Amino acid sequence: MKSYEYHEHPDLEYLSLMQQILDHGELKGDRTGTGTKSIFGTQMRFDLQKHFPLLTTKKVFFKMIAHELLWFLNGSTNIQYLVQNNVHIWSEWPYKAYLLKQGSAMPEINGDEWNTGLKEFEDRIATDPEFAREHGELGPVYGYQWRNWPARQSPSHQATAGGPTPNGEHIDQITNVINQIKNNPNSRRMIVSAWNVADIDEMAKSGLPPCHCLFQFYVADGKLSCQLYQRSCDFFLGVPFNIASYALLVIMIAKVTGLEPGEFIWTGGDTHIYTNHFDQAREQLAREPKTPPQLRITRDVKDIFDFKIEDFEVIDYDPHPYIKAPIAV
Repeated sequence: MKSYEYHEHPDLEYLSLMQQILDHGELKGDRTGTGTKSIFGTQMRFDLQKHFPLLTTKKVFFKMIAHELLWFLNGSTNIQYLVQNNVHIWSEWPYKAYLLKQGSAMPEINGDEWNTGLKEFEDRIATDPEFAREHGELGPVYGYQWRNWPARQSPSHQATAGGPTPNGEHIDQITNVINQIKNNPNSRRMIVSAWNVADIDEMAKSGLPPCHCLFQFYVADGKLSCQLYQRSCDFFLGVPFNIASYALLVIMIAKVTGLEPGEFIWTGGDTHIYTNHFDQAREQLAREPKTPPQLRITRDVKDIFDFKIEDFEVIDYDPHPYIKAPIAV
């Protein structure tokens, strides 16, 4: 398999692109009203044979990443599991939807009143099943699309004027792609998509349409590689999580298919840094990368849906301190 040129250190691959955004990005408005510096059409490559791409120039919380990925793989779309496991990265959107539904005054996002209310909201989600069912549901987001993509009727059953309609059946894309990797590894159709056009408006009601929206697997030389396409890339806050999450997914799927992990290739569309993250980005750029960690799976797992959080061990991770930055909602 061809060896492509890229920075050997995951942090340098990431920091190089961060500097490019700051130096050459276009100032743009955005949905949140915050504003960004943005470039379009970017790529980073990570060799999973050498290290696990958990950044060292700021602490990235691996357990949060792993819990979220297990949540996706379980097909879940309710944030209760996440908040019960101290994962808060999805809570702002359903909280905002909850306030709008209640007709409550919208406090300043990330202000004291917002943060206090968000904490109370999460506590109720974690402890009150009925409240969680009503207000913790994000709609047909990643886990739903990965595991329960709505099937369509075959052409012979289509309505004359209406075209394909849902038939009540669902497609488990994760199971399908693992079967392809095992049985037809030369396939060019080993793809999982979260971008279900019919569900975009529904996803936007209480969450976000998928940002990391399509990924493809590739097998060569006994190694499993994956390329992700991410349409919208919050480069300071979100992308470090996305890199580690999909690298972990590749390692997990390689494990259950009897392959070695190969490369993870991250491809970005609108790749941006929010204007209120500029100082934090420059702080990170000033830090010296440390030795990247390794990831070990501690149990001989055979089924992708049988992984537990205890099965993952990050070895020799000694990052610089976490850099706090506000999330744009």
